Amino acid sequence: MSEYQQMIFPNLAVNDLAASTKFFTELGYERNPQFSDDTAASIVISDHIVIMLLTKEKYAGFTKKKIVDSTSSSEVLLALSAESREKVDELVDRAIAAGGTETGEKQDHGFMYGRAFDDLDGHTFEVMWMDPSVVEG
Repeated sequence: MSEYQQMIFPNLAVNDLAASTKFFTELGYERNPQFSDDTAASIVISDHIVIMLLTKEKYAGFTKKKIVDSTSSSEVLLALSAESREKVDELVDRAIAAGGTETGEKQDHGFMYGRAFDDLDGHTFEVMWMDPSVVEG
Protein backbone atom coordinates (compact mmCIF):
# COMPACT_ATOMS: atom_id res chain seq x y z
CA MET A 1 0.00 0.00 0.00
CA SER A 2 1.48 3.34 -1.01
CA GLU A 3 1.46 6.44 1.15
CA TYR A 4 -0.54 9.41 -0.11
CA GLN A 5 1.70 12.16 -1.49
CA GLN A 6 0.20 15.62 -1.19
CA MET A 7 0.48 17.87 -4.23
CA ILE A 8 0.52 21.64 -4.62
CA PHE A 9 -1.11 23.62 -7.43
CA PRO A 10 -0.01 27.28 -7.27
CA ASN A 11 -2.44 29.34 -9.35
CA LEU A 12 -0.91 32.38 -11.05
CA ALA A 13 -2.80 35.17 -12.83
CA VAL A 14 -1.12 36.00 -16.14
CA ASN A 15 -1.54 38.76 -18.71
CA ASP A 16 -0.84 36.65 -21.82
CA LEU A 17 -1.57 32.95 -21.40
CA ALA A 18 0.15 31.87 -24.63
CA ALA A 19 3.33 33.82 -23.83
CA SER A 20 3.43 32.55 -20.24
CA THR A 21 2.88 28.96 -21.38
CA LYS A 22 5.69 29.31 -23.91
CA PHE A 23 7.97 30.76 -21.20
CA PHE A 24 7.52 27.75 -18.90
CA THR A 25 7.83 25.18 -21.69
CA GLU A 26 11.10 26.87 -22.71
CA LEU A 27 12.32 26.16 -19.16
CA GLY A 28 11.82 22.48 -19.89
CA TYR A 29 8.45 21.96 -18.20
CA GLU A 30 5.50 20.28 -19.90
CA ARG A 31 1.97 21.60 -20.45
CA ASN A 32 -0.67 19.05 -19.49
CA PRO A 33 -3.36 19.40 -22.20
CA GLN A 34 -5.91 17.50 -20.10
CA PHE A 35 -6.18 20.47 -17.70
CA SER A 36 -5.46 23.29 -20.17
CA ASP A 37 -7.71 25.36 -22.39
CA ASP A 38 -7.95 28.93 -23.66
CA THR A 39 -8.25 30.27 -20.08
CA ALA A 40 -5.73 28.06 -18.24
CA ALA A 41 -2.50 26.15 -18.74
CA SER A 42 -1.44 23.31 -16.48
CA ILE A 43 2.38 23.31 -16.23
CA VAL A 44 3.90 20.17 -14.70
CA ILE A 45 6.94 21.06 -12.59
CA SER A 46 7.25 17.65 -10.91
CA ASP A 47 5.10 14.72 -9.79
CA HIS A 48 3.90 16.85 -6.87
CA ILE A 49 3.96 20.43 -8.22
CA VAL A 50 1.71 21.71 -11.00
CA ILE A 51 1.51 25.43 -11.72
CA MET A 52 -1.83 26.62 -13.04
CA LEU A 53 -1.45 29.67 -15.28
CA LEU A 54 -4.81 31.43 -15.43
CA THR A 55 -6.06 34.38 -17.41
CA LYS A 56 -6.95 37.21 -15.05
CA GLU A 57 -10.63 36.69 -15.87
CA LYS A 58 -10.41 33.00 -14.95
CA TYR A 59 -8.38 33.77 -11.80
CA ALA A 60 -10.99 36.34 -10.72
CA GLY A 61 -13.58 33.56 -10.70
CA PHE A 62 -11.78 31.95 -7.72
CA THR A 63 -11.46 35.00 -5.47
CA LYS A 64 -13.28 38.14 -4.42
CA LYS A 65 -9.95 39.83 -3.62
CA LYS A 66 -8.20 42.31 -5.87
CA ILE A 67 -5.67 40.67 -8.18
CA VAL A 68 -2.32 42.30 -7.54
CA ASP A 69 -0.01 43.62 -10.24
CA SER A 70 2.77 41.10 -9.71
CA THR A 71 5.29 43.32 -11.50
CA SER A 72 5.06 45.90 -8.70
CA SER A 73 3.62 43.97 -5.72
CA SER A 74 4.54 40.64 -4.20
CA GLU A 75 2.04 38.15 -2.87
CA VAL A 76 4.08 34.96 -2.89
CA LEU A 77 7.65 33.77 -3.45
CA LEU A 78 7.85 30.35 -5.08
CA ALA A 79 10.96 28.37 -4.16
CA LEU A 80 12.08 25.43 -6.28
CA SER A 81 14.81 23.01 -5.26
CA ALA A 82 17.53 21.96 -7.68
CA GLU A 83 19.75 18.88 -7.56
CA SER A 84 23.02 20.85 -7.87
CA ARG A 85 24.52 24.33 -8.05
CA GLU A 86 24.89 23.84 -11.81
CA LYS A 87 21.17 23.01 -12.13
CA VAL A 88 20.32 26.25 -10.29
CA ASP A 89 22.34 28.23 -12.82
CA GLU A 90 20.96 26.22 -15.73
CA LEU A 91 17.31 26.89 -14.83
CA VAL A 92 17.79 30.59 -14.06
CA ASP A 93 19.81 31.09 -17.25
CA ARG A 94 17.04 29.38 -19.27
CA ALA A 95 14.46 31.64 -17.62
CA ILE A 96 16.43 34.74 -18.60
CA ALA A 97 16.89 33.46 -22.16
CA ALA A 98 13.10 32.85 -22.36
CA GLY A 99 12.34 36.47 -21.41
CA GLY A 100 12.38 36.35 -17.62
CA THR A 101 14.39 38.69 -15.43
CA GLU A 102 16.98 37.75 -12.85
CA THR A 103 16.00 39.26 -9.53
CA GLY A 104 17.90 39.70 -6.30
CA GLU A 105 21.47 38.76 -5.62
CA LYS A 106 23.06 35.35 -6.03
CA GLN A 107 23.16 33.64 -2.61
CA ASP A 108 26.22 31.47 -1.99
CA HIS A 109 26.66 30.15 1.55
CA GLY A 110 28.78 27.15 0.60
CA PHE A 111 26.28 24.53 1.78
CA MET A 112 23.42 26.43 0.13
CA TYR A 113 23.29 28.21 -3.22
CA GLY A 114 20.48 30.08 -4.91
CA ARG A 115 19.40 32.52 -7.56
CA ALA A 116 16.00 33.93 -8.46
CA PHE A 117 14.05 35.03 -11.51
CA ASP A 118 10.78 36.76 -12.27
CA ASP A 119 8.58 35.23 -14.96
CA LEU A 120 6.90 37.34 -17.65
CA ASP A 121 4.26 38.54 -15.18
CA GLY A 122 6.64 39.32 -12.32
CA HIS A 123 6.04 36.17 -10.24
CA THR A 124 9.28 35.43 -8.38
CA PHE A 125 10.81 31.95 -8.45
CA GLU A 126 13.73 31.26 -6.13
CA VAL A 127 15.83 28.31 -7.26
CA MET A 128 18.02 26.79 -4.57
CA TRP A 129 20.35 23.90 -3.85
CA MET A 130 21.32 22.63 -0.42
CA ASP A 131 24.10 20.18 0.32
CA PRO A 132 22.30 16.89 1.10
CA SER A 133 24.67 16.12 3.98
CA VAL A 134 23.56 19.31 5.72
CA VAL A 135 19.87 18.57 5.12
CA GLU A 136 20.22 15.04 6.51
CA GLY A 137 21.77 16.45 9.68
